[in-house]
Amino acid sequence: MKSYLTFFAIACISLIMVSCDHVENPYPPGTSNELDTTLYPGNWSNYVANEWPVFSPNANLLRNVLIEDYTGHKCIFCPAAGDLAHQLEEANPNRVFIASIHAGPEGIGDFQTVSAPEYPLDFTNPQGAAIGIYFGANDGGFPGNPRGTVNRFNNGTIFQSPTQWTNMTNTMLADNNLKVNMQSALNYYPTTKGAFLHLEIEKLDATLNDALGVVSYLIEDSLVGDQKMSDNSHNTAYTHRDIHRGNLNQLTFGRTLTGADLINGKYYVNYSFLVPNQLDGNYNAQNMHIISYVYNKVTWEIYQVVKQKIAP
Repeated sequence: MKSYLTFFAIACISLIMVSCDHVENPYPPGTSNELDTTLYPGNWSNYVANEWPVFSPNANLLRNVLIEDYTGHKCIFCPAAGDLAHQLEEANPNRVFIASIHAGPEGIGDFQTVSAPEYPLDFTNPQGAAIGIYFGANDGGFPGNPRGTVNRFNNGTIFQSPTQWTNMTNTMLADNNLKVNMQSALNYYPTTKGAFLHLEIEKLDATLNDALGVVSYLIEDSLVGDQKMSDNSHNTAYTHRDIHRGNLNQLTFGRTLTGADLINGKYYVNYSFLVPNQLDGNYNAQNMHIISYVYNKVTWEIYQVVKQKIAP
């Protein structure tokens, strides 16, 4: 299966050393380590001892919002939806995040296909296509592009017309009943093009019994490329934003949080991955970031989302 990404498995956490207040270093010495330690340009023991992040207590009380914008470079109504999503992100910095997923209900449809020379870039990836296929047949259906999800909240359906995005986003931002909190840290090494992402997840709602899933998207900040516009014209200098490049563990819906991930009452999940080239073939880690979110595996609702830049 084709993929633009080379990612590596998540390290499961089972043994710990903790303080009373917070985890000193949530790394399980002596257990199987599934991270690709060769991406660290040095002795791995030095990373564990000195560069493994220490999370401070998470004082955040605000619920953030992820808008998944399902789009296509040959969808004439998609640019307007993309502009709206970008406006919502700009109006709510560090609270609203966008993943532009180039997929339709059939996975890759006419809107997403490459047709050189006019539309030479392939914006699709296996995980995005699989999400489209799943929701095209399940959980209320995915009628077509442009559509989007707002924290995957089920407002009669999980997929919403762009006309619903603003009101739903504002409602989510005003939600003061935070069920799950999370924070992230990332170390990037230019010499190897490798990165290590670390997540801390805390369930705040003790009545929440449904299984929780965690997903991390690799996002390309922006790229100038071809786009069909609302008047059917061909824009050769369109700015595509927040392009979903795939999932860090290459699993369509991430992984389930289990007791093996718990350390002192909080979940810890770790990834290693190779930062890929941009879609145009150039390498620019500063044009990449990670969106990580925790969701209810029964209802699909996203409880919290955070963004992490790869390189400053």
